[in-house]
Amino acid sequence: MTMTPSETSAAPVETVQADETTPAGQPSSAPAGEPIAAGRSRSVQPVLEKLFELYPHLFGANFLPLKLGIFQELLAAHPEHFQRDSLKAALGIHTRSTRYLQCVTAGNKRHDLQGNAGDDVAPEHVYLSLLELFRRRQARAREDLRPKFRAQLMAAFEASGLTRQDYQARVQTNDLEATALLEEAFAERDQKLAKREALRRTFESSGKTAEEFADMYGLDKRELVAAIKA
Repeated sequence: MTMTPSETSAAPVETVQADETTPAGQPSSAPAGEPIAAGRSRSVQPVLEKLFELYPHLFGANFLPLKLGIFQELLAAHPEHFQRDSLKAALGIHTRSTRYLQCVTAGNKRHDLQGNAGDDVAPEHVYLSLLELFRRRQARAREDLRPKFRAQLMAAFEASGLTRQDYQARVQTNDLEATALLEEAFAERDQKLAKREALRRTFESSGKTAEEFADMYGLDKRELVAAIKA
């Protein structure tokens, strides 16, 4: 892959602010459907290249989520290399890259300039990154990607350790489509949990072994065991 400016989207996911930012990984060219204004791309290219040169462990082949406040740390550490506006623009492109969003949703922790792992990425940032990735992929795909997206949302919810109420409060937006997608995901989860509970109760009252019960109803034994242990 040619290492030129990071893939971008106009959608704000983890936008760079004066006090907290998250760059993407090694600069890479923008794919179709994620255009970068030509002038802006050229203006930040030297900044992205310098970030890659100074911090290949953060901006290299493997992207890592960056700690909040790293924008200010970069300015303080390298006043000879970076100016506020150009660094902010470069990190903005970086944090909107598809590859960076993928590393955010992968469960990686945020990292400092030395590459040390720190805080977890906030659930709302994971959610917004998943949502943006889904929209980019769905725009190019012929098939309906919502089932896979709903599964990813529920995996992120379970990984957050939050209650449903707290999670929904954290990820709430004014985007009606996004809200509807999240509600669909929770409804699908509720339905699966209800079916699993019904299966567990039926099995417990059957007096059969797991093997006998699975054979009787044509079930996959592994799915049955998972339901019993849930």
